[in-house]
Amino acid sequence: MTARWTDLVGEFNRWREAGRVATLWWRDDDTAAASSRLDRLVSIAGDIPISLAVIPAAADPGLAAWLTCPSRSPRLAVLQHGWCHVSHAINRKKSEFPPERSRTAVTSDLAAGRARLTALFGTRALPVLAPPWNRFASCFLLLLPACGLGAISRAKPRRTPWPAPGIAEVNVHIDLVAWAEDRGFIGEEAALGEIVRHLQARRLGEVDAQEPTGILTHHLVQDEATNAFLRRLVAVTRGHPATRWLDAAEVFADAL
Repeated sequence: MTARWTDLVGEFNRWREAGRVATLWWRDDDTAAASSRLDRLVSIAGDIPISLAVIPAAADPGLAAWLTCPSRSPRLAVLQHGWCHVSHAINRKKSEFPPERSRTAVTSDLAAGRARLTALFGTRALPVLAPPWNRFASCFLLLLPACGLGAISRAKPRRTPWPAPGIAEVNVHIDLVAWAEDRGFIGEEAALGEIVRHLQARRLGEVDAQEPTGILTHHLVQDEATNAFLRRLVAVTRGHPATRWLDAAEVFADAL
């Protein structure tokens, strides 16, 4: 499905006509340190909140100082991006937590990641796992609470808000990077098509209407075409009364 900006505004209008508000949230993956690219992403977002998926093993202590800037404090939260962003998959797509790993190894990595992020970022580090490559074997979901985690964020519309006892799930739905091609922008019409499709599916009850539409970015690799798209998306959503961007505390309220 492809779409134009007028299609997106039209979908927002349909939400307004139904007396509803289209909720969205923004997750950015692979953060490890402060950088000019991260500064640019935050500048583009303005007052829109971003959930930063931080790689614990690679996290630079300087990132904590960067986050303490008062202008950033209300808008940025930290999620746990696995442990070291290394694939342990055998003969399958990349995953840090494939089913062939031992429960002991998975528990060790998850607990270590949670401890490091808490030590660096305090309460800003939310008990939410955003696994690298959006893959996490469901057989390990029951390990999350013992590791201090109460939620998971993967990709595609969730099947249930509670994939395991005590574990909430809120996913992302539109990845703006064309990973299978040149790692550039997926394109305006494709990105808008994905956003409109998920919003429409929520409105019609084809997917969980309570799951906010998740936009996924990767500040370290995204190009200027992606940045231009984000600037316009921010402007369009800010200007429509039937849209609202949620911060991480709202997105993962059930897990906090």
